[in-house]
Amino acid sequence: MFQFLGHLHPVLVHLPIGILLLACLFLWQSRKDRFAHLQPSINIILLIGMITAILSCITGYILSQTGDYDEDAVNLHQWMGISVAVVSIVLFYFRRKTYLHKWQLPLAFLLILLIFITGHLGGSLTHGSDYLTQPLENLFEDSVTAVKRKPIPNVQEAKVYTDIIQPILQEKCYGCHGSRKQKGKLRLDDSVSILKGGKDGVVIVSGKSTESELIKRVMLPKEDEHHMAPKEKPQLTESEMTLLKWWIDNGASFSKKVKEIAQPDKIKSALTALQKINEEKKPDLDVPQTPVEKADETAIQLLKDSDVVVIPVAQNSNYLSVNFVTANVSDKTIALLLPLKKQLIWIRLSNKPVHDSMLATIAKCTAITKLELNNTNITDNGLGYLKEMKQLRSLNLVGTKISLQGVMQLKELKNLQSLYLYQTNINSNEWIELKKAFPKTSIDSGGYVVPLLPEDTTIVKSPPTKN
Repeated sequence: MFQFLGHLHPVLVHLPIGILLLACLFLWQSRKDRFAHLQPSINIILLIGMITAILSCITGYILSQTGDYDEDAVNLHQWMGISVAVVSIVLFYFRRKTYLHKWQLPLAFLLILLIFITGHLGGSLTHGSDYLTQPLENLFEDSVTAVKRKPIPNVQEAKVYTDIIQPILQEKCYGCHGSRKQKGKLRLDDSVSILKGGKDGVVIVSGKSTESELIKRVMLPKEDEHHMAPKEKPQLTESEMTLLKWWIDNGASFSKKVKEIAQPDKIKSALTALQKINEEKKPDLDVPQTPVEKADETAIQLLKDSDVVVIPVAQNSNYLSVNFVTANVSDKTIALLLPLKKQLIWIRLSNKPVHDSMLATIAKCTAITKLELNNTNITDNGLGYLKEMKQLRSLNLVGTKISLQGVMQLKELKNLQSLYLYQTNINSNEWIELKKAFPKTSIDSGGYVVPLLPEDTTIVKSPPTKN
């Protein structure tokens, strides 16, 4: 019940702010004859504001006893809050004494100033000391360096805690468990506090992430009241959770470098990503950077009338993507693409009866960068038409009858980055020759085997019983 009363403070604290500011406004305006009718209401408004200010001080004091906040910051906020209550009481008293009326306005100005200071200090306790100035800082600083983590040039030489774990905790945990606020009496902003834990005990069990309270709280459903971070706050990403568990499982060292700790494949990929984290996003090379005029609306409508999906590839872009997923493919519908050849850059014809003569028409749309022809009826003869598509970057030929000789016709396409050739007539002995012909192209041969990791959930079934 004691804690419940303390938690009423955020509810009550807004009442004296609004009510007392309203009383000061009425006091200022009532000096004029046309607002003289406000005078009788000022006393009752001040009385209500005074009472709620006192109640806010009481509940605030109770809340401060939980130890969840920085003591120095709480003390300053507490005394400012008491000052608001005291000045409101004095102002209420002066209102009732005619000979003291001359002090009303100075006291009202003092009360307004104290309300703003107390409110700011309360906001600092809840949201951090820089909550008010942070948006202004972002206006004048480079947005990447101001609010985002910097990439790690050589992740293997980085300190695991200082360079990887601490930035995660700083971004996602310090708001509730830092120097200004310690929910559950837990601080996570230095090594001593992390090992000490909070009021419920230690939060990290060295070598055992699954037994560590920190990881247990992170893994709880977002709707759970004990989930960390609170659902209204930024959440840890899957990669960040993986790195935290890896750090704890390997001893939770505060001094070791990355290269000194074992790194499973899953961790290697997460570490590699840290070298590129928050780098400026490169433009999508599958979308031309040169602007193009808007496509003819009549031509677009004709395709849509044939059940072809036509959409822009990006917001505020005139380049188009065409998908035949719900359309019947014929020479006539393919011919409808030609009026859009300047704007058309992505085409999806997967699982459709596309034949070689249709590729002759598609090849005239020379701006195309992505072409999906998987599970169609095309042959090596049809691939010959694609030789002039110099902007082509991604070509999907999975499940077709093409062979090595057919694909070799495309080796002059210097921009080709991805080539999907699973379940084609290219045999395993020809892959080496293919890779030599396309040294800069990622060639996907399919046939993946996904390894089973120790932490994966598996279903074990009993062998069938024999009757």
